[in-house]
Amino acid sequence: MVPPNPSEVNSVPADPNAGSADDLRAIVPVPAAGTVAVAVARRGKSRKKELVRVSNMSARDEAQFREIVRRTRLLYDSLRVLTAVEEEKRAAAAAETLEGGGRARRLRGDARAAALMRQRGLWLNRDKRIVGPIPGIFVGDLFLFRMELCVVGLHGQVQAGIDYLPGNMSATGEPIATSVIVSGGYEGGVSGSGKVYVYDGVYKIVDHWFEFGKSGFRVYKFRLCRIPGQAKMGSAVLKEARNIRRSGLDFNHVFCLAADMSNRKENVPVRLFNDIDDDRGPLCYEYLSRTSFPQFVFHQSGKATGCDCVDGCGDGCFCAMKNGGEFPYTLQGHLVRGKPLIFECGPFCSCPPHCRNRVAQKGLKNRLEVFRSQQTAWGVRSLDLILAGAFICEFAGVVLTRQQAQLLTMNGDSLIYPNRFSERWAEWGDLSQIYPQYARPSYPSIPPLDFSLDVSTMRNAACYMSHSSTPNVLVQFVLYDHNNLMFPHVMLFPMENIPPMRELSLDYGVADEWTGKLSICN
Repeated sequence: MVPPNPSEVNSVPADPNAGSADDLRAIVPVPAAGTVAVAVARRGKSRKKELVRVSNMSARDEAQFREIVRRTRLLYDSLRVLTAVEEEKRAAAAAETLEGGGRARRLRGDARAAALMRQRGLWLNRDKRIVGPIPGIFVGDLFLFRMELCVVGLHGQVQAGIDYLPGNMSATGEPIATSVIVSGGYEGGVSGSGKVYVYDGVYKIVDHWFEFGKSGFRVYKFRLCRIPGQAKMGSAVLKEARNIRRSGLDFNHVFCLAADMSNRKENVPVRLFNDIDDDRGPLCYEYLSRTSFPQFVFHQSGKATGCDCVDGCGDGCFCAMKNGGEFPYTLQGHLVRGKPLIFECGPFCSCPPHCRNRVAQKGLKNRLEVFRSQQTAWGVRSLDLILAGAFICEFAGVVLTRQQAQLLTMNGDSLIYPNRFSERWAEWGDLSQIYPQYARPSYPSIPPLDFSLDVSTMRNAACYMSHSSTPNVLVQFVLYDHNNLMFPHVMLFPMENIPPMRELSLDYGVADEWTGKLSICN
């Protein structure tokens, strides 16, 4: 399975930046974006044999392809989560009808989501076989399921570990490998297999030989060499994050300014790291794990209401009705679909702390790190894998009325205006690409938000998240400790699976040319 000389394959354009012919013999896809139009699957048609190589990408092309991949993965994860909710309901109904301890057949959300997207022609790169970098896929991108690899066109085989173009379909008569899945993946404990897949980049074959396997049969083996000039291997980044989690302050202790800048106010430590300069700015603020509301917010909340679910909330309970008749989260605590406002169970409810409708109020679970960045001054990343739809943290500050905010703005203090955040919540759970007749659910109108968060003296890690017009984190407004619709909590949820050490970003609703923490006005 040695790739042919690409110069002999007429359908593979030469790459002037690739170097020698040997360097062109790449077999594993990588990050980037490109000049090749992203093709989609056609129901009932097999994959095409056309070979292409993506090269000479402009920054604009790269951003465009990245956005295509981002939206495809967003749709896939939304479908997968919604399928999980349907499965919960189906399993509950089946449990009531099955007799003799029988078990209902469980549906795989990852497979069903992939099947629906393929039927709608939403799989990427199915009409072309790309040798080398895959448009829109970056080194370090992380995937939970094999089917997701197929959806984005990174690996076309559902079960086989090597994807390739058969010899009878290549110009030279020799098979051409395009991607390889290596065993021994990152132990994430989140997918059906308990592992996740991390994309490491483009390699080339430097040697091959026969060897007797454990079963006594001869097997073909290959030695791969990673092509230089790529970003740090995703698997290496995962190992680095694991070492930091295990060693804490001892890992890179010279640059670790604080093992826990929250001073135990969060459920897990929040690390402060700076390997660029001597700035210790975040330590100058008092850490605030939850937003501080003035007392009038609670006094003006109206009549105290809550559910009577002693053993945990179920379908039809009072709090489910407040959320439109369905719970906003899965049993695993993942956001089902974004809404203008979510009502969690609160202090006036009878349900226990482990109720499925108590998610964001439980606080931080993933170990975050505030780090010094040359691009955005300070940034935030996680030392843990953050799953799409799982709660991250609250954007905390001290609530001010409009009049109070106007006075502080004159003094140059830092204010954050929640009503300026882009409504990215509407993208999570949007199925309009799957169902042509799909209409976004209508929700009761809520009063316009007319308050600000003062972070001039008290703030939390979320305050250091940078702006992006293609963010990986969305803002979801949530109520739980009071019923005042005008003063919700600003909660943050991931729009995709975010690998360890990847920066978290928000869309603050400002122009792209602005950088840094763009909701903070000085």
